[in-house]
Amino acid sequence: MTVGDSVRRSSIRYEADEKPPITLAFGLGLQFAILIAGGVVLTPAIVVRAGGGSEEFLNWAAFAAAAICGITTILQVVKVGRIGAGYVLGMGTSGAFIAICAAAIAKGGPAMLATLVAISALFQFALAARLSLFRRILTPTVAGTVIMLIPVTVMPIAFDMLKQVPEGSSASAAPLSALATIVVIGAIALKSNGKWQLWAPVIGVVTGSLVGLYFGLYDINRVASAAWFGFPDGGWPGFDLSFGPVFWALLPGFIFVTLVGAVETIGDSVAIQRVSWRKPRAIDFRAVQGAVAADGVGNLLSGLAATMPNTTYSTSVAVTELTGVASRRVGVALGAIFIVAAFLPKALAIVLAIPGPVAAAYITILMAMLFVLGLKIVVDAGIDYRKGLITGVGFWAGVGFESGMIFPEYISGFAGGLLENGMTAGGLIIISLTMFVELAEPRRRLETPFEITELPKVREFLAKFASRSGWDAEMQHRLDAVAEETMLTLLRHDSGEKSENTPKRLLLTVRQESGDAVLEFAAATGEYNLEDRIAMLGKRSGEVNAELQVSLRLLRHMASSVHHQQYHDTDIVTVRVERTAQSGNHAES
Repeated sequence: MTVGDSVRRSSIRYEADEKPPITLAFGLGLQFAILIAGGVVLTPAIVVRAGGGSEEFLNWAAFAAAAICGITTILQVVKVGRIGAGYVLGMGTSGAFIAICAAAIAKGGPAMLATLVAISALFQFALAARLSLFRRILTPTVAGTVIMLIPVTVMPIAFDMLKQVPEGSSASAAPLSALATIVVIGAIALKSNGKWQLWAPVIGVVTGSLVGLYFGLYDINRVASAAWFGFPDGGWPGFDLSFGPVFWALLPGFIFVTLVGAVETIGDSVAIQRVSWRKPRAIDFRAVQGAVAADGVGNLLSGLAATMPNTTYSTSVAVTELTGVASRRVGVALGAIFIVAAFLPKALAIVLAIPGPVAAAYITILMAMLFVLGLKIVVDAGIDYRKGLITGVGFWAGVGFESGMIFPEYISGFAGGLLENGMTAGGLIIISLTMFVELAEPRRRLETPFEITELPKVREFLAKFASRSGWDAEMQHRLDAVAEETMLTLLRHDSGEKSENTPKRLLLTVRQESGDAVLEFAAATGEYNLEDRIAMLGKRSGEVNAELQVSLRLLRHMASSVHHQQYHDTDIVTVRVERTAQSGNHAES
C-alpha cells in the first residue's frame, strides 16, 4: 500500500456498513443526483431524437429511465440475495447503448427497442452467474479496446445534433452554445481539481443552455407547460414480437454492447470496494457478480418499460473518495431521490429542454473521456506485442467498418448489416483474436478430486512440468511446497474443518510467464480470502489459528504473489513462483 492509499483510506468518515446521520446521507444523495441527472435523462433524449422517436415517447423514456435508475441504485446497495453489490453504486443510463438504441428506434420503433433490450438483458444474468468462466475472454485488453470504439459509433450522432436548432434561429446560435459548453467544461476540468472537476459537466451544460436561451434555443415552453407531479403524457409502446430481419440484425449488437456494459460495471464495482473501507481488503468478486446481476435487473426492467438500458456510473467512486462517505445510506437516498424525480415532469422537462448543440457538446466531452478511459485500461494491463496487435487491429478494423471503408458492397448485406456497426465489428475481431491467443497459450492442466489425498498426483504433474521447463530439483521442490500449502489452506477453515460445500473437483493450471511459474487453482472453498489472511500476518495473527498461520507464512515466503478471486461458484487462487538463479542457469545450459 502506498502513502497515497494510506492518506486516502484514513480520510474515510463512514465505511460501507456504518450509518451517518440521515440528513447527511440525503444531502450527499441529492448532490450525487444532480451530478448524474444529465446522464440519466439527457442520454435517452439524445437517442430518441437521433432515432426519430416522438415527443410522447421521449417523455415516457425519460420517466422510465429515472424511475428504473432509482430502483436499481437501491438494489445495488441493499443487495437482495446474490443481486446487488452492497456498495454505493449510482445507476444511470448507459452511454454505450446510444448508437445501437438509436438504430433500433429508427429501424423498428420503440417497441423494437423494448424487445431487444429485454432479451439482451438475459445474457447479463448468465454472465453474472458464471463470471469466473469469462475472465480470460473479457480481459482488460478486450474491454479497453471496445470502450475506445464506443465514441467511434456515437460521435456521428453527436455531430448531427449540432445542427438541431429551430427554424429561423441565428446562424451563430448553435456554434456559440456548443462552444460555451465545451469551453466551460474544459476550463474547469483542466484548471481545477477535486470536487470542481465533478461539477464541470453540470456547470458547462447550464452555461451552454443559458447561451441557448439567449438565442431562443432552450425550449422554455416545454418546462412551463410540464406538470409539477404525475405521469408523463406518453405511454408504454409495447413489444415487437414479430422477430423479423431487423430484430435478428440488431440482436447481436445489443448482446455485445450488454457485455461491454457489464465490463464497465465490473470495473466500477472493483473500484468502489477499494475506496469504501479504511483498511485494505482483497476484492470480493462475489460482490462484483452481484453488481453485474443488479445491472441485468436494471436492463430487464428497462426493456420491459421500453427505455434505454442502464449501468453503474464511475462517478460513484469519485464522489465516495472525495466525501469520505461510503455508507449504504447515501445510495438508498440517491435511489429514492430519482424515484421521486421520475414523478416530477417539470424536473425532467428542465433536462429534456436542453438544446441539441449543448447536448452534442456534452456528449463530445463524455465520449472523449470514455476513449481515454478505454486507453488507460489497455495500458494499465500492460502492453506487449500480442496485446498491442489485438488492440491495433481490432480498433482500426472497427473504425473502417463504421466508416463504410471495408468492402461495403459485401458488408452491408452480411448478417443484416451486423458489421456496419464499428463497435460490434471491432469487438468481434478483438474477442476472436483473444480466444485464439488463449487457445494457443501453452499451459498444462490437471483435473482431480479436491482432496489432500490427491497431492501425490499434483506433485507428479508439477514434476513433469518442471522437467519440461528445464528447472532443477530446488525449483521443483518449491512448486511442490506451494501446491501443498495452497491446497491445505483452501481446504481448511478457521476451525480446522473442511467446508461442507467444498466441491469434488480441482482444476490446476500451470504455465511459464517471463521465466516464472504461474499456478492457478480453481475450486470452491470457505468464506475467507487468502490475500486478506496473508495481509493479517504480523498484524492480527490472533485472528488466524496457528496451523493456518504456518501454511500462510510458508506460502507468503515461497510465492512472489498470491491473488485470490472469490466467486459464488468458484474460488480461483493464482500463485506466482519466481525462478531461482540455479534453476535459470540449469534451464539455459
